Amino acid sequence: MAELENPNVMPNLITFLSSLLQKEAESNDVNRRFKAQKVSVFHGLSRPTISIQNYLDRIYKYANCSPSCFIVAYVYLDRFAQRQPSLPINSFNVHRLLITSVMVAAKFMDDMYYNNAYYAKVGGISTTEMNFLEVDFLFGLGFQLNVTPNTFNTYYSYLKRETMLQQCPPSIVESSLSLGRSLNLHLCFNGEDSTHQNQQVAV
Repeated sequence: MAELENPNVMPNLITFLSSLLQKEAESNDVNRRFKAQKVSVFHGLSRPTISIQNYLDRIYKYANCSPSCFIVAYVYLDRFAQRQPSLPINSFNVHRLLITSVMVAAKFMDDMYYNNAYYAKVGGISTTEMNFLEVDFLFGLGFQLNVTPNTFNTYYSYLKRETMLQQCPPSIVESSLSLGRSLNLHLCFNGEDSTHQNQQVAV
């Protein structure tokens, strides 16, 4: 999509997506006290020290994949959350889910992409772990990797609209939010339906 090639578009989308994931992770961190959640290969022993925003900025900077991959990765994360309700996105797994979803999206979308060892380095994990994460993510998705143009545009439109709302005056935001509620979109991982390249990131 040509619009995504605009250098002013993707940084704002990345910022909003980071914020969306942060809120979802924090919400599910609280829910862990009341509802059992499975521990998976995506879970770290502790919360990573790097923020979701900085981690996603790092991936965006060094993954060298097409901008569309980040929209598709968003679709994959939503699908994963819906298909695996006992594995909600939280502070212990969001970083590994992010690097894995972007890598899988790049392999599916782009004609040229880096190997697992490269993405492992970007993500601050070992190649062996990256391999395991990829396999588990694919099974978690049921190998449903195809994203139709309509689905892509729906998710992209949602991200773009919410990004624009963050930059609008409060009165306009309230009006737009009312419209959004009337459309009844469920795209926010609700469970119903990325320093220098050589720097290691503790995840």
